[in-house]
This record gives sequence, C-alpha cells and structure tokens, in this order.
Amino acid sequence: MFISYRAAIGASVVLGLVSGAAIAAGDLSKQTPIELTIALGSPGKHEFTPKQLRFETGKLYKLILRNDSNEPHYFTSHAFSQMVWTRKVQVTQQRDGKAVTLAEFKGAMREIEVYPGQSAEWWLVPVAAGRVTDLRCDIKAADGKTHAELGMTGEIVIE
Repeated sequence: MFISYRAAIGASVVLGLVSGAAIAAGDLSKQTPIELTIALGSPGKHEFTPKQLRFETGKLYKLILRNDSNEPHYFTSHAFSQMVWTRKVQVTQQRDGKAVTLAEFKGAMREIEVYPGQSAEWWLVPVAAGRVTDLRCDIKAADGKTHAELGMTGEIVIE
C-alpha cells in the first residue's frame, strides 16, 4: 500500500509539472493582441461600425472603441461580458498624434461609455462560443428614444 501511495504522489507531481508547463505555454500576456476597431456612431448617426463583430475563443483582442460623434455612446452587452475574460480596459487620448493611456480598469466589464471624440481599449479573451444579440447603446437622445431604438444595435459572434 505504501508503494502505491508513493506512486500516486509521484504521478501527481509529474502531472502538476506537465500542466504547469502547458499553462506557461498559453501565457496570454505574451500574445500579440488582434486589434479590432469599432466606431461608436458618427456625426448624426446612431450605429456601430461594423455592426457585426467576430471573435475566436482563446485569442487576445484589443477592442478599440472609438467615438467620433458629437455625443456619448455606450458599448453594452451583458451576454458578451459573460463570454469573455477581461485583461484590462484603458481610457486613451490622442496627444501629438500618439495614444496616451489616462486610466486602466481590471475585472468584469458589462458596459463602457465613451465620450465624444475619445477612445477606450478593451483587452479581452473570448472564453465561450456563441452568438450575442444584445449589443446596444442605451443613452437617451433628445427625443426620448434610446440610441438603440434609433438603430445603434449589433451582433457578436464568438467561434
């Protein structure tokens, strides 16, 4: 019985070393992110461009949310937030033609608001496959309708 106990301990140590090596090989901090830019509206238009976003599980993305419009916009999708691991979100600003990071957030994100003329970078890894149809901007326009009601909705596909 003592021999099988020692064998079990030895096997556990070997498996631990092998799985540790596998984890290190998949180090997400060493991946080069895939950049994907989303325009949040444009002057006089309430839309996401592109309207459909595609991701692959296990890959690191830098989702650049750029607002070139004259009003704030939300990037909101509760379903998407449950299907990704967020590495960080950065608030950036252009200075002398170069993006400068003003703030960084970590943890789960469900909604990001980007002010007129500004950008945010969401570094994420999709961890579950599926189709999401709840991408929207819920800011209310002057007429009382939400930007989503005016057409600012989208779809996300994770493969």
